[in-house]
Amino acid sequence: RKRRKRNVENAAKFMRILPVVVKAFEMEITPANRIVAQIGDAVVLTCNATGCASPSFSWRIQTDNPLGGTVTHHGTYSTLTMSAVNINNAHDYLCTVCCKDEKKEKSVKIEVYSFPSDPVIEISTSLAAGEQTIVICKIPRVYPSDRLEVLLKKGDRVLHEQNFYEDHSTNAETKTVTYSFNLTTEDIGKEISCVAKLPIADMDFEPKERVTSQKLNANFGPKNTVIIASPSNSVMEGHSINLTCVTDSNPPPQIVWRRQVADKIVQCASENNVLTIPQAHFTDSGLYICEVTNLLTNKTEKATVEIVIQAPPKNTTLIIFPSNAVKQGERVTISCTSTGVPTVQITLRKKTDGAITTLKTQDGKYTLESVLLKDAGIYECVSSNELGEESQHLELDVKVPPQNITVLVHPSENVQEGENVTITCSTYSNPPPQMILKKVHPDKEIILTSVNGTFVLYNVTESDTGTYLLDVFNEVGNNIKMIEIAVVGRVENPNQMMLVIIAFSCVTGIAVPVVAILIYVSRQAKINGSYSLVKALRLKV
Repeated sequence: RKRRKRNVENAAKFMRILPVVVKAFEMEITPANRIVAQIGDAVVLTCNATGCASPSFSWRIQTDNPLGGTVTHHGTYSTLTMSAVNINNAHDYLCTVCCKDEKKEKSVKIEVYSFPSDPVIEISTSLAAGEQTIVICKIPRVYPSDRLEVLLKKGDRVLHEQNFYEDHSTNAETKTVTYSFNLTTEDIGKEISCVAKLPIADMDFEPKERVTSQKLNANFGPKNTVIIASPSNSVMEGHSINLTCVTDSNPPPQIVWRRQVADKIVQCASENNVLTIPQAHFTDSGLYICEVTNLLTNKTEKATVEIVIQAPPKNTTLIIFPSNAVKQGERVTISCTSTGVPTVQITLRKKTDGAITTLKTQDGKYTLESVLLKDAGIYECVSSNELGEESQHLELDVKVPPQNITVLVHPSENVQEGENVTITCSTYSNPPPQMILKKVHPDKEIILTSVNGTFVLYNVTESDTGTYLLDVFNEVGNNIKMIEIAVVGRVENPNQMMLVIIAFSCVTGIAVPVVAILIYVSRQAKINGSYSLVKALRLKV
């Protein structure tokens, strides 16, 4: 404390020694002389006094208009605050400072302008090549507008120039420049620029030039539509293929994929410009259609591509019409079909007894106008291309009724009593025939069946004389042959008869049973048409 006290006393002594300097009364205003402010900006004017302990301040406009701001005193300085200047603030502002009997004044000039933002370009929404296009450029809230200059440019070329020298608007206003021209396809993609300038040389502000550009985005197309197949429009079965529809259109078009199947057009499940066929199958081959539509130009264009999925022969089919089993004389068509890419080659062959005959076909068809038994056999269809081979076979069965019948009677159709008569029949038929020998009898029908086409009448008698019908038949038809057999009685020699009687009387005791057997067998033979002594003995024994 003692040290502090000494320091204070020493300082007081030093001050008494120095001479007292009194400052003169002065004032200043900041910013000085001139202010350039944009409408809407905040401006603060400060009036400062020196050399006066208690100055008084006042603010006014030389035209006695309202200040348009707020005044605040802060002892030796005063402020005039304008939170957002407007055109009414463009004046000379005077600050007056009084100190006792002395008064001083200074002024500052406020100049205002408005150039707050870049131009706004509007282009007619329905832009189409060859049609008139309207470009509108708007410069927002410009002041003073009589100094405004506007250029409309397409690329580097000036389309239109306009100034507003005769416009004496007293407010900040949006100014509009309109220009129209015919759009060409060469204009598409070029920039339309609106250049607005406010060149006030004696006003210091930036920027004095504002530019806005917009590309000409005309509505056009679709045109030059093509389909690109990747990796190719021909691929092996099992591989994937992408179809890309490329077109010139603005705005982007609506795309629909379709495919031609036989005589119909079906829509594919894709709504963008790429159609993918994963693991392509042979049946995916065909004509694909890309249809593009620009909804604004109301135009539609189509592109097509033929897609080929390569595969070895498939679905090989061999058909015999009307059936695999037909009657001789019918019309028969043998058809062979197959699919495959590259195009298949179809060969129709007939196999008979180890021999192979290649048949001449037309569109895979071979026709027999009147089929014969010799046409029966195995038919084979072979489908081949460079990727493989596939075959099918069928057997053709030609059914023929009995024909070319030959009947042989041995020893003759005229025989003596006691002889055996053998009737042999041969014929040509398919399937093999059955044969029945019938004797025409007024009381009853006697039917004999054949063994391998042979009938035997054993030990015939005069009662076997008559008409016999030989019926040869199969499932297709029949043929009947008539046979006349005449049996005559045998003329006996008297001496031979005597010997027979003597012999017969000697063996009467033995022969009676034998005779009985013979009579029985004879009767059975007449009924059955055959005679066998061995069989007869077996029956009786």
